[in-house]
Amino acid sequence: MAKVGVQRAAELTGKSKSTIQRSMNTGKISFEKDNNGRRVIDVSELERVFGIQEQNAMQHNSMTHELEKAKQLLESERMKMQIRALEDKLHAAEEQIEDLKGQRDKWQKQADQVLITSQFSQKQAEDLQEQIKDRERKAQERRQRKMDEHMQRLNANNQNSNRPTERVLQTDKNMADKNMAGSAVEKLQGYIKKVSGRAD
Repeated sequence: MAKVGVQRAAELTGKSKSTIQRSMNTGKISFEKDNNGRRVIDVSELERVFGIQEQNAMQHNSMTHELEKAKQLLESERMKMQIRALEDKLHAAEEQIEDLKGQRDKWQKQADQVLITSQFSQKQAEDLQEQIKDRERKAQERRQRKMDEHMQRLNANNQNSNRPTERVLQTDKNMADKNMAGSAVEKLQGYIKKVSGRAD
């Protein structure tokens, strides 16, 4: 049963507040204390000692019913608010997931482009290396042909002194080959460094 204070007990029983308080002090009516230290009486105890006036009882029941309805309404609203809050959190999480998916796809695309560029640059470097080797081989062949032709002309003109001439020409040829090879290697190394830096 519900518990009421002195004022409400007087209204339900039609007695004065002093009568209710006196009955509590003498032990005629049992009571308890609520969390605030206020004395409260069970409605069934009031009915046992004084009886409850029908009109007051109806009012009390109506009030109790209204309070119960209000309590249920508040609980329902509280549940609705919790549901809306959970729906908002779910919506925000879904948006965050979609955003993360978009970022993942973007980074994947960029990574693929970098890989393609790196592979293309490596292929360019390899092709250039082959071209330089081919040019160097052809240049050596041309130098060799010219040297052979020059040697033949010298041999034809200088039959008696061809050995010293051959040594001088061979020395010149070796120096020219070293200079040409060093220049080609330096160019190739510089290009490979440039391509590698762009790929990184």
